[in-house]
Amino acid sequence: MQHKRELKSARRGFSLGEFDLYYFDEAGFSLVPSVPYGWQPTGERIEIPSGRSPQLNVLGFLRHDGKHFDSYVAQGSVDGSMVIACIDHFCSKLRKPTTVVIDNAPVHTSALFQSMIPEWESRNLFFWFLPPYCPELNLIEILWKKIKYQWLPIDAYESLEKLNDRLCGVLTNIGKLFSINFKI
Repeated sequence: MQHKRELKSARRGFSLGEFDLYYFDEAGFSLVPSVPYGWQPTGERIEIPSGRSPQLNVLGFLRHDGKHFDSYVAQGSVDGSMVIACIDHFCSKLRKPTTVVIDNAPVHTSALFQSMIPEWESRNLFFWFLPPYCPELNLIEILWKKIKYQWLPIDAYESLEKLNDRLCGVLTNIGKLFSINFKI
């Protein structure tokens, strides 16, 4: 309950323009489609080949109002140095003090990551770590769900090249063609 009050206070500070509020997380996308169900005409068969594939990982910063999104796409696993490089780049573009809501993934609690926090704080970037097992407090989780289940077109799963192309098309248009109205 305490965490929800703290986050509500942060949201109020964002609404008053005191600081920026972002949500950070990583998500993986592969050729294994995220299609919960589908409709097709009677007698017509629509198939999507599925199997193991390399994964595209997206590291993203979603502003609380959903109108600004910074993303970084990489193939392969996400490690501490990659996360730090993305946060450094994000930090270089800050215009005012910024709080980032972040989960307690091992890469975020590693000694390497923790050693960077004083540097980021000196550049007006602060972290608010979510309590364990509370992904519902991280609004970017809703964004990942929208991308995987609604916004990625079905032809994205035809090849890794198409997945990358379609995914980048969605990512660059978040807050423009693709948006979520968070009523919080």
